[in-house]
Amino acid sequence: MLYSIPDYYKEFVCTADQCEDTCCAGWQIMVDRKSLDRYHCVRGAFKKDLRRGINWKEGTFRQSKEKRCAFLDEDNLCRMYKNLGEKSLCRTCRLYPRHIEEFENVREITLSVSCPEVAKLLLKKEEPVRFLSYEKEGEETYEEFDYLLYSMLADAREVMIGIAQNRDKPLGERILLVVGLAHDIERRVRSGNLFTCEELFDKYESEATEKFVRCRLEHYMMQADNRCEDVRNLFQKLYRLEVLKEDWRRVLYESELLLYKEGNKAYDETCRKYEQWMDEQIPDWKMKCEQLFVYFLYTYFCGAVYDARVYGKVQMAAVSVLLISELWKARWIRNEGYLDLEDMTEIVYRYSRELEHSDENLELFEMMMEKTKIFV
Repeated sequence: MLYSIPDYYKEFVCTADQCEDTCCAGWQIMVDRKSLDRYHCVRGAFKKDLRRGINWKEGTFRQSKEKRCAFLDEDNLCRMYKNLGEKSLCRTCRLYPRHIEEFENVREITLSVSCPEVAKLLLKKEEPVRFLSYEKEGEETYEEFDYLLYSMLADAREVMIGIAQNRDKPLGERILLVVGLAHDIERRVRSGNLFTCEELFDKYESEATEKFVRCRLEHYMMQADNRCEDVRNLFQKLYRLEVLKEDWRRVLYESELLLYKEGNKAYDETCRKYEQWMDEQIPDWKMKCEQLFVYFLYTYFCGAVYDARVYGKVQMAAVSVLLISELWKARWIRNEGYLDLEDMTEIVYRYSRELEHSDENLELFEMMMEKTKIFV
């Protein structure tokens, strides 16, 4: 089996009880059947704790009123790990923050930015991310599979990442090129013209298409009298997602008021001051946005082999970067014109947890993005 990992994969080290926000709280931890069977057989002093801490019917670990895992102690350490050892952990706890996407004879392993340490690792990375492949024996567990579609998607993703990481061009232009390519690919996939998709790769790497996209972007930026409303409409789509951590909705409300309450003119002025400050104080901030865009793109794009949502997945990646940037901007306003890596990291992992820790939220967001016009 072919495995793939990002080049920073082995740099990750779990900080355990030193983590700023434990991964064992705020979301429901599903327990695999093999682990449940193993827990049934546990004997000794910890047996009673296991019985009480697991919802056997639902196959989950129980939570406190504060949504902390039943096995998480007051020092943010796992009591199961301490009493039964590392091998006692269920698949979810053993793998996290690793995220696995499986295809026929291919297993792609990324690190989820819902983990604060991973988010920080990615935001601090300066070089464009590379994805490393290696062969290893592994059990093949994949759904009904269209290999030709997957092969095309994998090739398309490589082209998209190449465009996204071309730092000779403005980030907005790169993202719009990738979104446009995804839009055109999906039209051909849905019309049964799969074999003509390769023509699009050359088209979107051509100077003519780059010029067209650049002009389109410049025109939008000059004519966007309703830019505040456009972005606000995208921002408000987050309210339609299931809330996984109770104070997330408060974060959204506060951010929306800080950003959009004064209307388009004030919003444009805020954006100008924010971008000027960021360029001076955090000059690599657009590079951080690039890393996030590539992260979402690489992690989810080839999953279109199962649902054909080519455009929705790329729009999800592009809009996620936009919304994270908006949340950074709101934090900058709240901090009276200041932002640091700690703020940026917190917003990234909290956004990721709300979106990526719920299959329902991911699917709904992609479906909403399918119906959203191309926007940068």
